[in-house]
Amino acid sequence: MNSIIRSAFGGGRGLWRPALNAVRAMSASGGPTPPFTTLSISQPASHVTHVELHRPEKRNAMNQAFWSEMIDCFNQIAEDPECRVVVFSGAGKLFTAGIDLMDMAGGLLRPDADDTARISWKVRQTISKYQETFSVIEKCPKPVVVAVHGACVGAGVDLITACDIRLCTQDAWFQVKEVDIGLAADVGTLQRLPKVIGSGSLVNELALTARKMYSDEAKSSGLVSRVFPDKETLMAGAMEVAGEIASRSPVAVQGTKINLIFSRDHSVKEGLDFAAMWNMSMLQTDDLMKSAQAALEKKSIKQVVFSKL
Repeated sequence: MNSIIRSAFGGGRGLWRPALNAVRAMSASGGPTPPFTTLSISQPASHVTHVELHRPEKRNAMNQAFWSEMIDCFNQIAEDPECRVVVFSGAGKLFTAGIDLMDMAGGLLRPDADDTARISWKVRQTISKYQETFSVIEKCPKPVVVAVHGACVGAGVDLITACDIRLCTQDAWFQVKEVDIGLAADVGTLQRLPKVIGSGSLVNELALTARKMYSDEAKSSGLVSRVFPDKETLMAGAMEVAGEIASRSPVAVQGTKINLIFSRDHSVKEGLDFAAMWNMSMLQTDDLMKSAQAALEKKSIKQVVFSKL
């Protein structure tokens, strides 16, 4: 599987390029990258993978193929030693309109089975598969920077709350849409959004009323960390953040992500114990001495060459 992503990346293994040049490389995609039909994969800069949701003609709505392709894509990225950080974005005029209801409703709501128990069993299997589509982002040890422009509706919120760093444009807006279509969100928003925002009242309001949250409120509430004037500056900003992450030790970066997620879901004591267990082996790395030497010599960390992980 790694060979598929590497062939999609091409030969661009050179030194870090300025963010705007990287944005031009990211925007040069002509469509989805085979074998994917909903995702475009590229490597706009050294150790940076760009995953673009690419159904612009359908407002990047998530069809049946998307759910399995995301799992395949991020499982491959997790194993790719060349990749240290991921930038995720949407093609076209907006990030995503959410689930493609016309494409998915029949298979989810009317599974072929003999009775209520068997229908329910199949629906549960399907929902669990869809949950994994976004959980795989969280499980991937490479940090994921998501860049949101325009609308981010329904399952789009499920997706971005599984990412590590969220950036958006001034015109971006977010909507937990599920109550408007007669269901409770079930693939991550209700579980992750309360941990991201921290205000139970605000999360409840968004989930129960399906009202839109605009970029200023998204930033003040902590859903996003930075807001940019337009998509071009957003993508340049995302690439700048990704470049900073990619220049650090992959042992340190991936260990940091894993420990942050563990600590989010456990007590402080459990998090400290996990960190001690983690670092009893991970401190035994040449990356530590290389980073310390660069600091002593007042060199930029970007000048340090770290081995693949």
